Amino acid sequence: MKLVLATTNKNKLREIKSVLGNKFDDVMTFKDLNLDIEIEETGTTFIENAMLKASEICKITGLPALADDSGLSVDVLNGAPGVYSARYAGLEHNDENNNEKLLEVLKNESNRAAHFTSAVVLCFPDGSSLSAEAYAEGEILRETRGANGFGYDPLFFSHELGKTFAEATAEEKNAISHRARAIQKLVAQLN
Repeated sequence: MKLVLATTNKNKLREIKSVLGNKFDDVMTFKDLNLDIEIEETGTTFIENAMLKASEICKITGLPALADDSGLSVDVLNGAPGVYSARYAGLEHNDENNNEKLLEVLKNESNRAAHFTSAVVLCFPDGSSLSAEAYAEGEILRETRGANGFGYDPLFFSHELGKTFAEATAEEKNAISHRARAIQKLVAQLN
């Protein structure tokens, strides 16, 4: 069975493919199908945004489609940046700007507890779907550490790993990340 991933993020693609293993014969992105699609994330939750993306790609391609929506939630910020994690620093965002804004907002805060959330949705051409959500707990450091990963990984200190996601190898991060856990929960539903 073929699967289309509703992402253009190469880092997410690599993480998702490694967790999916051989559950699908062929895993591709919609870009691999020469489709240029921009799906607006208008949901107010991670699961809503993942459903929007997966269902749209499934309709367009006629193939099963998997989408994830994930982000960072900081306790003292009432869950922000949340679903706005990728564009936290505004429309002209990038990882560096998002991290700088987060550090600025938290500069006087002692409570730095945070978690990553990942919601994944798999839509099938027959209209059925599966979904799962998972978390990775940690805290936000006062400065970046590590050169691996992407997004908020250099600031997110994982209690389980004892280091930031950016200091972890891809294998270490995939063993406990929010995205890996959500995909594992989803894959378990396919058995």
